[in-house]
Amino acid sequence: QVQLVESGGGLVKPGESLTLSCQASGFTLDYYGLGWFRQAPGKEREGVSCVHMSNGRTFEAESVKGRFTISRDVAKKMVYLQMDGLKPEDTALYSCAMSIVQRDRCEPDAYDYWGQGTRVTVSS
Repeated sequence: QVQLVESGGGLVKPGESLTLSCQASGFTLDYYGLGWFRQAPGKEREGVSCVHMSNGRTFEAESVKGRFTISRDVAKKMVYLQMDGLKPEDTALYSCAMSIVQRDRCEPDAYDYWGQGTRVTVSS
């Protein structure tokens, strides 16, 4: 079955960087999406950045544009999130998700399978 395993979270200071990784497995598809979502305490889950694995088309939330970069390794079925200039408001549980079709939106209800998440805390 589909499995998504995230890694790379941690505690950092404001302005620092982190890179999250997500390993997908358990399926054979050429056209699918992988994305990063986050949920802060007391808030709803939101889309951060997503990518169409077949062609590299990306989608980013306005709040992270210019600071976060999503990238992919198609052969390895991996997606990465490079997070620079981290702010305290980026503190959240970051989850990787997969959509079985390449939908043109990076929203939680557009994704079908979810990992357990990795926690990112930004604090001085």
